[in-house]
Amino acid sequence: MLHGKPNITWKASEVKSLIIQENLQYAIIGKFSYGKPDIMELRKTILNQCGIKSDCIIGVLDTRHILIRLTSLEDYVQLLSTAEFYVKAREKYWQMRTLKWDPWFEPDVETMIGVAWMSFPDLPPNFFAKEAIFSIAAAVGKPLTVDMAIRNQTRPSCAKVKIEVDLTTKLPQRVRIIEEDNITEAIKYKWIKVQYDYMPKYCKECCLQ
Repeated sequence: MLHGKPNITWKASEVKSLIIQENLQYAIIGKFSYGKPDIMELRKTILNQCGIKSDCIIGVLDTRHILIRLTSLEDYVQLLSTAEFYVKAREKYWQMRTLKWDPWFEPDVETMIGVAWMSFPDLPPNFFAKEAIFSIAAAVGKPLTVDMAIRNQTRPSCAKVKIEVDLTTKLPQRVRIIEEDNITEAIKYKWIKVQYDYMPKYCKECCLQ
């Protein structure tokens, strides 16, 4: 006879392994607050109407939510960067919002993670390499991609990177980069201004973005 409630404990590394096994690395929640068409209609329409370029698998979670398992970072970033889609099916438009999927997903609680562009207008050009920008952006959130101008080296005046960020935290307005001399250990540093494009808001009372 069991006394109390049994516990099952998973290590974070084990959960991550399961996410990879189930192709959930780039999973997104599609939320329909005002009804949705049947899943067969969604599978036919979402790929084209939402601009998905790579393979994906779409399944129903509940009456308002679907799970979209994407296979490319490009599609993942593109879907999360769009506030809402209007999917046309059966001669009607259905509003769908996209949210980052989380292993602890609850239907009535939207994720606190949002996606936005972040800019560094004072960053010296020698720090424009993707690895450097990602390292600096990691002080704010999880870097996802740099913009096309950075890839093509056509805008040395401002570096832009798209990040996943916790919408409930206070975002820094500047970061400090430090360079230490390998021999003398002398230190140079520079404060870099941080600018944010449109940032989603999160209501802690409603648990909604």
